[in-house]
Amino acid sequence: MVGVLVSMFPFYWTIVMATNTSQDISKYPPKLTFGSHLFENIDRLLNSIDFFGSMLNTVIVAVSTTLLVVFLDSLAAFAFAKYEFPGRRLLFGMLLGIFMLPLQLAIIPQYLIMAELGWLGSLKAVVLPATANAFGIFWMRQYMIGAIHDELLDAARMDGCGFFRQYWHVGLPTVRPGLAFLAIYAFVTSWNDYVWPLVALVNPDQVTLQVALSQLNVSHGRQDYAMVMAGVLLAVLPLVLVFSLFARSFIADASKGAVRE
Repeated sequence: MVGVLVSMFPFYWTIVMATNTSQDISKYPPKLTFGSHLFENIDRLLNSIDFFGSMLNTVIVAVSTTLLVVFLDSLAAFAFAKYEFPGRRLLFGMLLGIFMLPLQLAIIPQYLIMAELGWLGSLKAVVLPATANAFGIFWMRQYMIGAIHDELLDAARMDGCGFFRQYWHVGLPTVRPGLAFLAIYAFVTSWNDYVWPLVALVNPDQVTLQVALSQLNVSHGRQDYAMVMAGVLLAVLPLVLVFSLFARSFIADASKGAVRE
């Protein structure tokens, strides 16, 4: 319970700052109770940036990325986990090597590729580079090794199922808890991504939510922290909703699997 309270305090503090004024935030000792200025802060926020337009862009990017990541990563992981093919160990070793590289190293190559394709400034430039990632493949591969029994695949082959039907009808229903975790991870990562959308989206009308919120920061002058935290609070709420939906599915499926075992 102590750990839960500690981890929840930043979210509580975000709500406190979003409902008070910047003057209240600057007081010492700090004010730890909710205020009554939330709607005033939200009104200033909506007048400062195109909040809902940038949120729509972020929803499109996050949902598209999550669907593609779940499909492509699980498909590649199924091949690595349950099929023998030439070069499998070498390819998986290369995958682990990519997994250990910092994501920032890919910015320049990705930028050059997107520029060559003519996609800079469009949401495609943000979605496509994130459609498959090394962590997702590694995670699903490790999960599938123990979750999908070879006897099920042998029975499917005897019934005439090819690779894709085995993946779709045997593999995916068995690893739903792992897919739920991957979906949460991919959605949160895409929603919170800031560096690559800042580089790739040169059109102001196509910016994502994190980039739009960064425009509220000022280099000189007085910072309106209450308005910024109101934007942060609104940006966090969809993540809480997605986590609640997928986490419930994750726990339910994991419990059913434990009972069957």
